[in-house]
Amino acid sequence: MDFTLTEQQEAIREAVAGICRNFGDDYWLKRDREGGFPEDFYAAFAEAGWLGICVPEAYGGSGLGITEAAIMMRAIAESGAGMSGASALHINIFGLNPVVVFGTEEQRQRMLPPMAQGREKACFAVTEPNTGLNTTQLKTRAVRHGDRYVVDGQKVWISTAQVADKILLLARTTPLEEVARPTQGLSLFYTDFDRMKITVHEIEKMGRKAVDSNELFIEGFEIPVEDRIGEEGEGFRYILEGMNPERVLIASEAIGLGYVALQRATGYATERQVFNRPIGMNQGIQHPLARNWMNLEAAWLMTMKAAFEYDNGLPCGASANSAKYLAGEAGFDACQQAVMTHGGFGFAKEFHVERYLRESLIPRIAPISPQLVLCFIAERVLGLPKSY
Repeated sequence: MDFTLTEQQEAIREAVAGICRNFGDDYWLKRDREGGFPEDFYAAFAEAGWLGICVPEAYGGSGLGITEAAIMMRAIAESGAGMSGASALHINIFGLNPVVVFGTEEQRQRMLPPMAQGREKACFAVTEPNTGLNTTQLKTRAVRHGDRYVVDGQKVWISTAQVADKILLLARTTPLEEVARPTQGLSLFYTDFDRMKITVHEIEKMGRKAVDSNELFIEGFEIPVEDRIGEEGEGFRYILEGMNPERVLIASEAIGLGYVALQRATGYATERQVFNRPIGMNQGIQHPLARNWMNLEAAWLMTMKAAFEYDNGLPCGASANSAKYLAGEAGFDACQQAVMTHGGFGFAKEFHVERYLRESLIPRIAPISPQLVLCFIAERVLGLPKSY
């Protein structure tokens, strides 16, 4: 068992950190204040070929694993870009995994290279206003008429919909009352984002202003049959192929955010003088920061375990969910402690840690709540009765 990164993985981390150094604190402070998608940041990663890190080489990507992608996403968040930088690239890393696994060769050739090369941006539309995490209860309908589907419904918390060229959409093609199991009758599509048929309303939120979140109102949206991924009615099974990698990546981003907050806190604690001594000499300051480091390290080990399992075709649901939970909590705690270590200055934007704290709530809440992770582990790992 080897816990060290390979030479290639170290090179990935260094190369990604090198790009991020061109986008410093002032850049992200401005993006946090003014909003606007970080196009130049996105373009820099596209030009360097990192957007398709997990896309097979045959389709314009690097053909690397979720392990390498996790290392990349941690480095981005840890640079100070936080969730603003990570979320700008996030869907490129895992979003089209269902196309890689379940798409036809024609679909792979058509859909993957533009995403990997940064020529097209996509959004991932699953969540709905009245169903939350209960995906089997989705109300958005896709009704087939000849060689097209017509879609009507609503989606919510859809990131990058303001700038997306494509949409990865899950919709119900068979009514719930007509299927044997709730997981049946959902279909997955990857198609052009038609703004004549999809109305996008941005949601104002407390953090990550640079990457938009939106509610979508879909009416009479036509999708060609050739843009359906796999078989009709099997979409729920297909999106599971992207859920575990997403948990691994969101965990790595939370960890990166926690580490940059910890670095800020320890730097400040070393320099800040109160009562003629650095505050970092006080155990009341030291011990919480030491605990943050241990929790982040433990979460990172679980994240790497989950990535290893996924990349080697092993069951990874328990590890991926555990990594997401542990990283979300550890990242949040580190960001909160960074603010407290700075005292009043932690509340000031120019010290950046208040931005980290606001952004740390994203991987804590999404893409699955910590409570549902605990339910998953209780039921699937410990064998306890299902509680909901």
